[in-house]
Amino acid sequence: MFAPHLNLVTIMWQLLYIEWDISPILFQIGRFSIRWYSILFTIGIFPLGYLMMKSFFSVERKDVNLLEPLLSYIFLGTLIGARLGHCLFYSPEYYFANWRSLIEILCVWKGGLASHGGAIGVLIAIWLYNHRYGKLGGFDLLWLLDRICIPACFAGCFIRLGNLMNSEIYGSVTDLPWGFIFVRNGDILPRHPTQVYESVCYLALGLLLLIIYRRKNTILYKGGLFGVFLCLLFGARFLIEFIKLPQVSFESNMHFNMGQYLSLPFIGLGIVLIYLSYKWKCPLKDVIKSTE
Repeated sequence: MFAPHLNLVTIMWQLLYIEWDISPILFQIGRFSIRWYSILFTIGIFPLGYLMMKSFFSVERKDVNLLEPLLSYIFLGTLIGARLGHCLFYSPEYYFANWRSLIEILCVWKGGLASHGGAIGVLIAIWLYNHRYGKLGGFDLLWLLDRICIPACFAGCFIRLGNLMNSEIYGSVTDLPWGFIFVRNGDILPRHPTQVYESVCYLALGLLLLIIYRRKNTILYKGGLFGVFLCLLFGARFLIEFIKLPQVSFESNMHFNMGQYLSLPFIGLGIVLIYLSYKWKCPLKDVIKSTE
């Protein structure tokens, strides 16, 4: 006697599914095309990331002229690190099989970027930048990392939205009403939109870190903000990976997938930084307090 009612509920539930059939190309002229991913990737670094760092530099009376080289270091570090990370972590048997495949590492436009590789590339780039400009600008590595991690969250949010526009890096089949049917990939069943999950997590983390940073009596010490960033961002990534489809075939036989294994060192580093920050107890905003 309840069958008609249950069928109606089922139909209404399924109507909530989202059929995702958005073109990844924003516009195209002949063979030249601009993809949504490229636009969102760029927005995350400039102007959003640049303007946020400019605000931090201005408030804390640092030379804003040093931001232009910082932007260049971060952009190159992200791009090179993400590309090499994809080639080394996910497809080494292909890219290092012969000289022709090795040259394809340079073909970024063919796709294949790994966020963990990008994170490593950014850390190396920031270290190099600080080594060259730190004394000149009156800041050190932890000072930079505590501030760069905030726009990095928002950049990650935009990048994952770019993955959504590409209909890539999504999850397993779900019966939840917000499931996405990725039509362009030939899917007929709704799947977890893990790109959206990550994007929301990164946005929330960015707002949280920004609130903590702006508190006059902050609950964190120097290095602690970056430590929290590492723990929460890669912790969220670790958990979301459980419902994400394997990116490469060899992950099917692994207890954790590659993304999870690569997240663990970052989480560990975050825990160490939080511990050391409370041990050192250097004020997070000592420069602000001395100039207010």
